[in-house]
Amino acid sequence: MYQKYRLSNGVRVVLEKIPHVKSVSLGFWIKTGSINENIKNNGITHFIEHMLFKGTKNRTAKEIAESIDDIGGQLNAFTSKECTCYYAKVLDAHVNVAVDVLTDMLFNSTFRSTEIEKEKSVVLEEINMYEDSPEDNAHDLLSKTVFYGHSLGLPVLGNGDTVNSFDKKTLLNYIETNYTVENMVVSVAGSFDEEALLQLLEEKFKNFINKKNKNELEKQPKFIANTTIKYKDIEQLHLCIGLQGIPLTSKHYYPLLLMNAVFGGSMSSRLFQNIREDKGLAYSVFSYPSFYKNIGLFTIYAGINPSQLKEVMKLIKGEIKKIKNYGLTKTELSKAKEQLKGNYILGLESTSSRMLGIGKSELFLNKIYSQKEILQKIDNVTMEDINNVIDMIFVLNNAAISAVGKIDEQTDISTILKS
Repeated sequence: MYQKYRLSNGVRVVLEKIPHVKSVSLGFWIKTGSINENIKNNGITHFIEHMLFKGTKNRTAKEIAESIDDIGGQLNAFTSKECTCYYAKVLDAHVNVAVDVLTDMLFNSTFRSTEIEKEKSVVLEEINMYEDSPEDNAHDLLSKTVFYGHSLGLPVLGNGDTVNSFDKKTLLNYIETNYTVENMVVSVAGSFDEEALLQLLEEKFKNFINKKNKNELEKQPKFIANTTIKYKDIEQLHLCIGLQGIPLTSKHYYPLLLMNAVFGGSMSSRLFQNIREDKGLAYSVFSYPSFYKNIGLFTIYAGINPSQLKEVMKLIKGEIKKIKNYGLTKTELSKAKEQLKGNYILGLESTSSRMLGIGKSELFLNKIYSQKEILQKIDNVTMEDINNVIDMIFVLNNAAISAVGKIDEQTDISTILKS
């Protein structure tokens, strides 16, 4: 059962008590990501995430790590396009330590100039590592292509020029604008004393009073059907096809998840079985939806030999044509429902998954659905719902493409798809 509270300063807290476990997972969520950046400060959200581990008024970077390591816990964080999350998982006996460390990082980080300069080198190496992954490159390139000119298309890591420009003042100004009371959610799942935990959070958050109103995005993202090719002297060609998806709040959310499970979202999917298993033309081929607040993206990916580009594109197009003309069978829909429900229920066995689920839901939807409600939403999806999603997603004359590998940058891949 979920419980929702507001601390006296206004920060939202969502709790799910699971008494039969011995662990507790805590997430401190901030509704800010690369979508809130611009070309001059791109990567700043992710850089701040790094800096919060680099020392506070009370702990050095090593002491932050030791505080959680010494009790056998886990401490980490991630930055996405629309949010940042700092989280910990510990034994229930050590929940106080986790709260103390996370709030210390959030409210007492020192941002020393020497640490900022050192972390620039770390993040630049992370960018280099990412550049050495052509598959990641292809997905990033697709995002940049379809959301060209909008901050949603910016890479989460930023680039060398922007990262090197960061200083303490820039970082603190960004925090003041984005790390606000209304932008923050604390999510907790596992075994804990609810009253004691709320008292502890109340005490730790009492001086956090940043109620500055965060400005809404000046313009909404739009889907742009362009093609971007990046030549790279590597063995494989990494191909992404992007189609306009749906936003996180759409009523078509579960129909799209189910359709994707059949089309390209698993090893038993049509794409995987046809292109890898039957034809042997790719090691990795799949599709997946990305859900954002105001828009969505549906991506089809294949890692292939460059000489097989036209053949694989033809097969992908064939699967799209097949699903548009004939939809799903009743058996496929039934199996997809069981698959989705199974994945969801298995995820409930982890306090970390539950913490992530309720935190993200509260942050973006201001609502948490019960397990029964979610399973009911999956079961209630009809074939008509699936067909509506198929018609919405698979519009080939509005497709964007990115490719990384040994390919002429003048190659017009889109004509292969649309012809």
